[in-house]
Amino acid sequence: MSLRLAARLALPCPSLVRTLVNRAAQRPIPPPRGTIATPQDFLKAIGRSSETKLTPESWEQLFHTNGHQLRKAGLTVEDRRYILWSVEKYRQGLDPSEFAHPPKPASKIRG
Repeated sequence: MSLRLAARLALPCPSLVRTLVNRAAQRPIPPPRGTIATPQDFLKAIGRSSETKLTPESWEQLFHTNGHQLRKAGLTVEDRRYILWSVEKYRQGLDPSEFAHPPKPASKIRG
């Protein structure tokens, strides 16, 4: 079967390609819980001085932030990954006191 014939046959058939949808729009934004009422409270609760590295204006902005926006804000890879991971854990219903942990200590170079 030639490419031209295959393309002509594919036109009337519905496309089975998955449509591209903004993933951030699909994920729900959780309401503030407990002592966490603002984005700054959340960033303080997860630790690692996150509140000084990122300043979201609203709760929605924090939960719609992606890695590209964090990179433009000047965060390191470790900070970006930790903040996005923490946001997802909070979205799943966990409290920051359950999942927040200090950064991995720097390795010692001997020799």
